[in-house]
Amino acid sequence: MPRLLGILLLGTVYLTGVALAQHRIGYVDTEYILSRLPEYQAVQQRLDRMVRDWQAELDRRRQEIDQMFKEYQARELLYTPEERQRRREEIARAEEELDRLRQQYFGPEGELFRQQEALLRPIQERVLEAIETVARDEGYDYVLDKAAAPMLLYAPPEHDLSDRVLAELNVNLESKN
Repeated sequence: MPRLLGILLLGTVYLTGVALAQHRIGYVDTEYILSRLPEYQAVQQRLDRMVRDWQAELDRRRQEIDQMFKEYQARELLYTPEERQRRREEIARAEEELDRLRQQYFGPEGELFRQQEALLRPIQERVLEAIETVARDEGYDYVLDKAAAPMLLYAPPEHDLSDRVLAELNVNLESKN
């Protein structure tokens, strides 16, 4: 009985290996694909501009708080104890507001995250649809992402579907070289 179980187990392993050997696996480089899409570049520039504006506002507020603190230090001895306390609380409120604003813009659920989601998702979905179309049309069972899969240690160029996906997205490759 154990011998029969061993033979069945070896047969199963062999058949699984044969089945896996028949799968076609291709890969794409989504960073390469996205960098070639004009609409992605436009969205990225828009996001970069938002980040610069928000960061400039945060920097301006930081300078204002630093100035409030310097003024407080310079005049601390002239203030009454109540005035010192009021000024410290004012600075602390300004610090809290700055932190709140930083979270509002750049936090995990912040405006940057929402904007990226709203602006990039349609482009990413379009790329995914093109990848699926190319994979189906060319008979690939699996498509890996070279940009997101650092474990892809070797990939022959003939299995790189990136340019075919760009062609599916109607991107002219000659003008981008």
